[in-house]
Amino acid sequence: MSGPAVPLYGYQQRWFLDRSRFKLGKFARQTGKTFTTTLEIADDAFEHALQSRRTRWVILSRGERQAREAMNEGIYPHCKAYGLAIQASEFDWQGDTGSYRALEVSLPGGSRITALPANPDTARGFSSNVFLDEFAFHKDSDAIWKALFPVISAGWKLRITSTPNGKSGKFYELDTANDTTWSRHVVDIYQAVADGLPRDIDQLRSGIADEDAWAQEYELKYLDEASAWLSYDLIASCEDADAGRPDLYQGGPCFVGRDIGRRNDLHVITVDELIGDVLWERERIEQKRATFADMDMAFDDVMARYNVARACIDQTGMGEKVVEDAQRRYGGRVEGVLFTSASKLIMATEGKQRFEDRRCRIPAGDVPYRADLHKLRKISGPTGTPRFVAERDEDHADRTWAKFLAFNAAAGMNGARWKPLSGQPSAPRSDLDRNWIPA
Repeated sequence: MSGPAVPLYGYQQRWFLDRSRFKLGKFARQTGKTFTTTLEIADDAFEHALQSRRTRWVILSRGERQAREAMNEGIYPHCKAYGLAIQASEFDWQGDTGSYRALEVSLPGGSRITALPANPDTARGFSSNVFLDEFAFHKDSDAIWKALFPVISAGWKLRITSTPNGKSGKFYELDTANDTTWSRHVVDIYQAVADGLPRDIDQLRSGIADEDAWAQEYELKYLDEASAWLSYDLIASCEDADAGRPDLYQGGPCFVGRDIGRRNDLHVITVDELIGDVLWERERIEQKRATFADMDMAFDDVMARYNVARACIDQTGMGEKVVEDAQRRYGGRVEGVLFTSASKLIMATEGKQRFEDRRCRIPAGDVPYRADLHKLRKISGPTGTPRFVAERDEDHADRTWAKFLAFNAAAGMNGARWKPLSGQPSAPRSDLDRNWIPA
C-alpha cells in the first residue's frame, strides 16, 4: 500500500489508511466521503499494478448521475494522480430485470473499476470488492444487501459510506448494530472542521435554516419522526374503530383516490365519505398483479355503490389509459393526477394538514396501513427541492398515495359544500354535480 497521491484531512487519512475488510463510514454532508473512498480504490489498483496483479472494484451509487460523479470526480482524477494509464468506457449492462448504464475503467495489469446505479440486480451481478456510496439513500437497501453479501463472501472487501437518512434501511441497521465485524468511522461537521476542513459552521447552520436537517445531515443524528412525514402518534390520533366499514356509509358525498400499480406495486382504491368537515375512510381495495380489466371492475363497483363527487387517479405511466377510460365513463367527476415533485408536495402537504387537524379517520389497528403511512419520508433533492420517497418493501407507500389522492379530490371542490336535493338523502348519480353549491 502506498501513501495517498493527494493531500487529505485528518479524518480522511484515517479512513484511507484503514484497510479492514468491512468498513463503514458515517460522514457529514460535503466532507469528501466519496472522494476519499474512490482514492482508496485507485490506490488499491496502483498497488496491484506494481505487483503485476489485478483487482476488481464495483461502485454502486444511488443513481446513474451519482455513479458518473464517482467516476468523473473521483476515479478518473485519482488514477491520473497516480500516473495510471486508464481506458474508460461506457456500456449498457444487462441484468435479469433490465438494462443499466455502466461506466468502467480498465487499468494496467487487468484491473477494472465499474460504477453502476444500485439495485438488487446490479448488486448480484459482480464478484468483486464493492463500494456502496450513500447507502442510506439507496432504494431497496435490504434487497440490495441480500443480493450483495453472497457476492463478496469469497474474501472481497466492502466499503459503505453515507449520511444518515432516518431510522430505517440497511445502513441504519448496520451502523447501529452491536458487533465487532465492522470498522466504523464517524465524522460529524465538528470533527471534520477540527481536522482541517475549511467550513464556517455557524454560516452552514444559518444557511440550512432547518434544525432537523442540520441535526441529521451535519451532526449525524438519526431522526425517526423528524424524517417520517407522518409520525406514528399523528397516525394513531386519526384512527377510529368505525372507519373502514362500508356498512356504516351514511349516503354522503365520497371522494376516491386511486393509485395505479400492477407488477411490483399495489393497485389501491380508497373511498372517503365527507361527514361535516371530516373525511371518514369507508373502504379500501387492494389488488396486486391484477389485470386492467379487474382493476376497472373494482373502480366501477366503487362508483356504483357510493355517491362519488370526485375521484383522483394516478395518471403517471400506465395510468394514462386508465384515466382516459374512467373519464369516458364518468366524465368530469374523474381527474388524472401526474405524479411530479410539485404535485406530490401539494398532496402530501394537504394530507399532513388533514392528519394534524384530525379531519380524517382511518381504520384502527391496521398494522400494514399504519406502517405504509409512516414509511413516507421527505428528503431534500440536489437542488434543495423537497422530494417524497418510501423504502420499498412489498409495496411503495401505495396506500398512502391513494389516501392523499382522495384528500386531493376533496380539496379540489374549492370550498363548495354538499346540499342534498330536496327530499332525497343523496342525489341520483346523474345529478351529482348539481349537489355542490358555492360555500
